[in-house]
Amino acid sequence: MSNDRLINSKDGASLDDNTEIGQGGELHQLADGEHASITTNQGLPISDNQNSLKANPLGPVLLEDFILREKITHFDHERIPERIVHARGTGVHGYFELTHSLQQYTTAKILTEVGESTPLFTRISTVAGGSGSVDTPRDVRGFATKFYTKEGNWDLVGNNIPVFFIQDAIKFPDLVHAVKMEPDRGFPQSATAHDTFWDFISLTPESMHMVMWIMSDRTIPRSLRMIEGFGVHSFRLINESGDSTFVKFHWRPKLGLQSMIWDEAVKTAGADQDFMRRDMFEAIEAGNFPEWDLAVQLFTAEEADQFPFDHLDATKLIPEELVPLQVIGRMVLNRWPNNFFAETEQVAFCPSHVVPGIDFSNDPLLQGRLFSYLDTQLSRLGSPNFHQIPINAPKCPFANHQRDGHMQMEQSAGRVSYEPNSLSEASPRETPQGFRSAAVDDTGVKGRIRAESFADHYSQARQFFVSQTSYEQAHIASALVFELSKVEHLHIREAMVGHMRHISQDLASRLAKGLGFNGLPAAPKAAAILQDMPPSPALQVIGKMKSTLAGRSIGILIADGSDAVAINSFKKALIEAGAGVKFIAPKIGDAKLSDGSMLKVDGQLAATPSVIFDAVAVILSSEGAKKLSSEAAAIDFIRDAFGHLKAIAADKGGDVLLKISNIGNDAGVVEAVKTEAFIAAAKTRQWDREKSIRSLA
Repeated sequence: MSNDRLINSKDGASLDDNTEIGQGGELHQLADGEHASITTNQGLPISDNQNSLKANPLGPVLLEDFILREKITHFDHERIPERIVHARGTGVHGYFELTHSLQQYTTAKILTEVGESTPLFTRISTVAGGSGSVDTPRDVRGFATKFYTKEGNWDLVGNNIPVFFIQDAIKFPDLVHAVKMEPDRGFPQSATAHDTFWDFISLTPESMHMVMWIMSDRTIPRSLRMIEGFGVHSFRLINESGDSTFVKFHWRPKLGLQSMIWDEAVKTAGADQDFMRRDMFEAIEAGNFPEWDLAVQLFTAEEADQFPFDHLDATKLIPEELVPLQVIGRMVLNRWPNNFFAETEQVAFCPSHVVPGIDFSNDPLLQGRLFSYLDTQLSRLGSPNFHQIPINAPKCPFANHQRDGHMQMEQSAGRVSYEPNSLSEASPRETPQGFRSAAVDDTGVKGRIRAESFADHYSQARQFFVSQTSYEQAHIASALVFELSKVEHLHIREAMVGHMRHISQDLASRLAKGLGFNGLPAAPKAAAILQDMPPSPALQVIGKMKSTLAGRSIGILIADGSDAVAINSFKKALIEAGAGVKFIAPKIGDAKLSDGSMLKVDGQLAATPSVIFDAVAVILSSEGAKKLSSEAAAIDFIRDAFGHLKAIAADKGGDVLLKISNIGNDAGVVEAVKTEAFIAAAKTRQWDREKSIRSLA
């Protein structure tokens, strides 16, 4: 490695003296007598395993980078046929409707023709686990949308988090290898709480912003219907004149954001491994179609030059206070797939699938994804003709001279399969209205160099933490203590707490206390001067939770003899407020109410715990309460609801169970007759309750 790429040597996080720090702050570990040189599969020693080859430090990644292509290709083909990441997904059909034209910025018809309805397919997934893993781990959620536009398919492929772990695609195989099950033991499944993940992260300062997000409540959502989606990267829009504008894409749920409590997420996994998928299915079946706004952040290259960060760095976001969001359309998901495998499993998303008027930026992570996703589909679906599978096929006419290949379904006619030609009067040809790349002047010296503007790894991580409410900060600290307590090696735990000192001394102290340290470990040397960026309330979850019962579910515990008038009145008020209502009883079937009427029961008590509801009510006769007073499932139904900060309503019979459960009164525990008070409490969580029921870091 040439010394002009180094800003220092033997500083920062390392395990030995044979390390160097690149000008982007990335760690380079060097081969010595004990560590062999990394090579290609042909035995060629590699001088830089941290950076892909770019035309200049901020330039595009070059196709000639055979080291990147070999590494990514091998990674893409590691699993057959399951997706390596994003294996567990939930897909739904829907449509996109444009409400605000971006004609001055782009020629893409989907972004210029107001009122047009474009069919689409959206797949939301976990990242780390296999297809058989559970729905509710602490994990990033993939958020990918395939628009079947008039001009071809456009795939907007992102996550529910606007930043990523790494800055360069050449590190993606390393990241996924670190987060996946440890290869010598085959566990843990779909979890980051293990040594290999945190070892990699502790040696990768660029990941610290993402660490704040994954340890926050964002990664334990209440529902897939209540998450945001982000395109992550900066893209370009190109207008009729050929002028380009940078754009970032955001999905905003109409139901607002909502997350679970960690204990709730753990117990939900035990109660219903398919909770998220079932929740989406039932909402679609009931006609409560989930809806998102599509918003954009638009900015010029000149404006980007004034940002206190590099927008081409995928570990950075653009605060909404700096570049406000503009809502331009809406997505409605309204049809469940006819066949899960044929559609949800076989759908193939590629960031390289764009339409005229949309182009790419030089983000080195995006540049690698443009190659990787296509290569992955070739491996996973087994054919270059995967685009002919119905879920992947464009809904507009398409034609070219590509022929044959495995699983070819087209029956091309005629003698011509090339262009240009003079033998066909109808063969496809290029068009001036077709895709054009932005005319960008990229100059500089090519090399494996991380741009200096990528070197600040802590400022936005700090901004994220200070932007959270005190409750959310406590959840982040507690999540870090939980995860790091599972790490066997002390030096990894110490290294992570050291990194936290750059983000928040208070956070680092809380972690040190929670992990039993006698003092604070030293902080690694930062590769760039830290900036104090203003708090951004838009980064919260609690602050973006809507005060509504729409999309929320209320569980009412009843038994034979429960008050019919109270039940009917309570149900009517909740439904009018927009909530879904389910009745839970000791036995499935029908419950006989106080007036002799029979009420259909939606769930059996032992099989339907309160974790799957947003709030609960307990309406019981004296006899019903007496029978349930020794039933553990009934006590857990109430205790878990209280512990998960949910509103609880109870009549006199219900009060008996509350007292046995040792549940005290607070603003979220109300009498069943006070429906308005219960509805108000059920629209949120009782955050002040948490400090009285569990210890947080």
